[in-house]
Amino acid sequence: MRDDTKIWLNYADDNLKSSKILLESFLFNPCLHNIQQTVEKSLKAILIEKEIKLKRTHDIYELKNLLLDEGIAVALSDDDCDFINAIYMPSKYPIISVLPEFDPDESMCSRGIDIAERVINSVKRCLNDTA
Repeated sequence: MRDDTKIWLNYADDNLKSSKILLESFLFNPCLHNIQQTVEKSLKAILIEKEIKLKRTHDIYELKNLLLDEGIAVALSDDDCDFINAIYMPSKYPIISVLPEFDPDESMCSRGIDIAERVINSVKRCLNDTA
């Protein structure tokens, strides 16, 4: 595995660990932000490893589709992409969300952590299978 890939995965791991600590502290917005970052950095790690041109985007659909175009599938459904994309902006800035009545709570964070864990584990398996 490339050194750059390891760095991106380490950052993604840190974001995932942070999201769990933030959830335990009932800090839902920063928890959600770290969840989004876990997924984004995990997907970008594969792009880096495979030397696929990295785009400056936070759009999880776009990253997932870049991978799919290269025949790389990760454990991330369209519903997961919707959820992760929907939490990005409102978890970072106090603006109107695409989620109806965005009011982050424990269940939303738990759902996000489940998605992030699934994605990062899928990415690690994918990278280990091609190493």
